[in-house]
Amino acid sequence: MKFTERMQDAINGQITLEMWSANIYLSMSAYFASQGLDGFAHWYRQQYREELEHAEDMIQYVIQRGGRVKIQAIPEVETEFDSALHIAEKAYAHECLVSEKIEELVRLASEEKDMPSQDFFWKYIREQVEEEATASALVDRVRLASDHAIIFLDKELSAR
Repeated sequence: MKFTERMQDAINGQITLEMWSANIYLSMSAYFASQGLDGFAHWYRQQYREELEHAEDMIQYVIQRGGRVKIQAIPEVETEFDSALHIAEKAYAHECLVSEKIEELVRLASEEKDMPSQDFFWKYIREQVEEEATASALVDRVRLASDHAIIFLDKELSAR
């Protein structure tokens, strides 16, 4: 069960992406909190925590495989948003990007004949199907909500 440097480097890149994702969601949460939409803020804060958990899981995986974790600089994230719809659409697009990157990791693991890494990342493939569906549904719901109805959606999101 060889753990190649190429695979290790790709996972380290994914760790950085997961941490960047966390910051994106934290920024979205802060925006909603500043707008008085605490339910949305809570929902996106939960997304933030999930991304950090993914990064930590991947860190432990690299260590378990005898690799070296390389924590890299995290790119700056957007902090200005136009609306709840703008954020929901950006979050959906971001989840699609994350799905693409996870799929690349599975393909790389296959090329490297690294079955443990294939197995490890398949759980994220399955999770991304759910993440994309949830993000897409939220876009649809925000589109349907009028300015006044958004408060009801905000209350629902606070229950997550």
